[in-house]
Amino acid sequence: MKLKIRHTTRYVFDTPVSYGLQQVRLTPKASPFQKIANWETSVTGGAKEVSYNDHNNNQVDLISFNRDAAEVTLISEGEVEMTESHGMMGKHRGPAPLWFYEKSTNLTKAGPGTRKLIKKIKGDADLERLHCLSKVINENVIYEVGSSLPTGSAEDALSAGKGVCQDHSHIFLACARAMGFPARYVSGYLLMDDRIEQEATHAWAEVHIPDLGWVGFDVSNAISPDVRYVRVATGLDYAGAAPVTGTTYGGSGERLSVQIEVAQQ
Repeated sequence: MKLKIRHTTRYVFDTPVSYGLQQVRLTPKASPFQKIANWETSVTGGAKEVSYNDHNNNQVDLISFNRDAAEVTLISEGEVEMTESHGMMGKHRGPAPLWFYEKSTNLTKAGPGTRKLIKKIKGDADLERLHCLSKVINENVIYEVGSSLPTGSAEDALSAGKGVCQDHSHIFLACARAMGFPARYVSGYLLMDDRIEQEATHAWAEVHIPDLGWVGFDVSNAISPDVRYVRVATGLDYAGAAPVTGTTYGGSGERLSVQIEVAQQ
């Protein structure tokens, strides 16, 4: 399957900025199951300073804003050829060592809610227990758009009983690591059945299971990722895989808009 993707990020300021610098993680990862036919990130109102791969093997484009810019637009677009993997991504390839993904973060720290959830997990084999974990989280934390912020932790979402794909992924990571598994957050694109235009990227989790390697779990949709899922960035949590992070100096009245289009070619 070939997917065509266009991701537009637009900043508008009431008064021009003095300076801005953004880290952009919007280039899909190449893998045996994901071939990048073509991909380009263009900038209006700024410039691409440098591109590099970080310790999670994410491609990062460093974007600067033009001095006195009142509007900056980033467009990342291209085509990706997908092959079915049934969520199985294979052995760990680094560059970060496997034990790095056992590390807890502020967003994925295990607490009372996480430990209570783990007690509900059933199954003998690792894969069976992790699928059970995904099901339990889906049943206990309702998916509700706009119900949380990027700074919310796994425990926050468990306490609220609702969240979005980011929260489901953070809870899954907190539980999986507490169960002794290396686990990582995945940010990417998802081909939807009912629409092409979307307002945000999707998120899911991957766990490294002995003899199987990395296996994906999309808690929000209660499945393992299939041929519709495009992997873009990975990290310990949302902060390490966020599509765009950075800072601006000067300016006022910043307004950010995001438009994403994912379609089968």
